[in-house]
Amino acid sequence: MDNSSPTPTVNEEAKKKGRSQSVYVLILSVLIMILAAVFFTQDMNRIKSFISEAGIWGVIISIFLYALLGVTLIPSEPLTLFIGALFGPWLATLIAGTGNTLSAMVEYYLGTHIGSATNFQEKKDKLPFGLGKMKVESPVFLIGARMIPGYGPKIVSMMAGMYRVPILRYLWTTAIPIFCGAAVFAFGGFGLGVLTKIK
Repeated sequence: MDNSSPTPTVNEEAKKKGRSQSVYVLILSVLIMILAAVFFTQDMNRIKSFISEAGIWGVIISIFLYALLGVTLIPSEPLTLFIGALFGPWLATLIAGTGNTLSAMVEYYLGTHIGSATNFQEKKDKLPFGLGKMKVESPVFLIGARMIPGYGPKIVSMMAGMYRVPILRYLWTTAIPIFCGAAVFAFGGFGLGVLTKIK
């Protein structure tokens, strides 16, 4: 009679380690989001002043600000309006598009490490226009769901990471709606800048 307790299999150990890693990444992401949100909400005027006086460094810093805003719930549109008024519509579109694409890559990376610790599938199923019924790998899903205001872009990025969507497909399907949206806000910011003489 064998009284030894069953030993966990290698597969069970790997699943347990994966779940632990997912929880740690999720906790770290929430902490980064809180810290970035506090930083941005308290110092946005100082940040805008610095960008307007920094020349080419203002462009580089703006791109990285988008990446930081990507891990928060703070929308980047006000920054795009400001940059559009400051740098003009074409450069602002390039800055905002590049920065938001970098931000989407950070979200994709986080999605590759979150795994099953979240309920993204339930949110995906609730997407309008039949998008919830499409495969995550579908270019129509990747572009269409990203264009839904609110949680659409973050859901798409995280799910694309979770489902390991090929990186080149993810990049081009991300760039299309991001650069279109960036252009709208950059040209809007430029128009507001002309009206209020921000430059």
